[in-house]
Amino acid sequence: MGAVRVQDDRKRALDFAVPPRRVVSLVPSDTLSVAALGCAGALVGRTDYCELPADVVARLPSVGGTKDPRIDDVIALSPDLVLANQEENTRGDLEELARRGVRVYVAFPKRVAEGLAHLAKLALVFGVGRDAGAKDLVARGYAELRAAEAARERGRPLRTFCPIWMKPLMTVNGDTFISDMLDLCGAQNVFADRQRRYPLAADLGVAEALPPEKVGDRDVRYPRVTVEEVVARAPELVILPDEPHPFSEEDAAVFRALDVPASRRDAVVRASGKDVCWYGARSVEGIARVRALVERFAS
Repeated sequence: MGAVRVQDDRKRALDFAVPPRRVVSLVPSDTLSVAALGCAGALVGRTDYCELPADVVARLPSVGGTKDPRIDDVIALSPDLVLANQEENTRGDLEELARRGVRVYVAFPKRVAEGLAHLAKLALVFGVGRDAGAKDLVARGYAELRAAEAARERGRPLRTFCPIWMKPLMTVNGDTFISDMLDLCGAQNVFADRQRRYPLAADLGVAEALPPEKVGDRDVRYPRVTVEEVVARAPELVILPDEPHPFSEEDAAVFRALDVPASRRDAVVRASGKDVCWYGARSVEGIARVRALVERFAS
């Protein structure tokens, strides 16, 4: 391939005269995406949370968790590229890698379309943008996106609650990949407008919230909510993903006991967290699965 320049989600330009040959992925969804593009041979390291593809992951050494990778182990693998995510990985770790001379590509898609664009950029980075398999994968992703958008325009969205943690009860607002995936597939996030409030007592509604200037750059996209708030928002569908928290049948029983339309419609359902959380290659098939899940409960 010729020289390629791409911009990561921190607005930094990265130049690639040749495709990277030794890549450490600190992002489970990127590990899958690189393999799906036919470039698994370039992967030399991954995290404890990288699960797919299972055969690829099995041969790769782990460098630790997404939040606490062992930087010395990453360096020992002599990577010419580290794939990272602004949210999943910590700023200090990424800055340390950069300080030690490692090229780091940081992604941060908040929309399904952005995740597919990231997949297309990875294809360019790895020099497979014109390969039939990679082109087909990206094209299928955009076709699924367009089909979902068209179906959403035709139907009535279901008011949906999708928690990401049980104790404490946490969910997502509209400025997240999860919320956009749900919305794309016909599930309207009932907490799309709800920001995380600081301090915690304010988030739970028992204290005054700090003004924006005192919140600063803290993430406000993952509010802690009360059961009473869930009831007040009256979801017609409750989706319980199996990650980041592995919601159980015992958890589902809690929501089925609430006085909300979802419980009355028997519309409290467990689902794949990867389909709602993982961007890139997983979305190519995940969009259709989430759509089918939501359509099961459409009136």
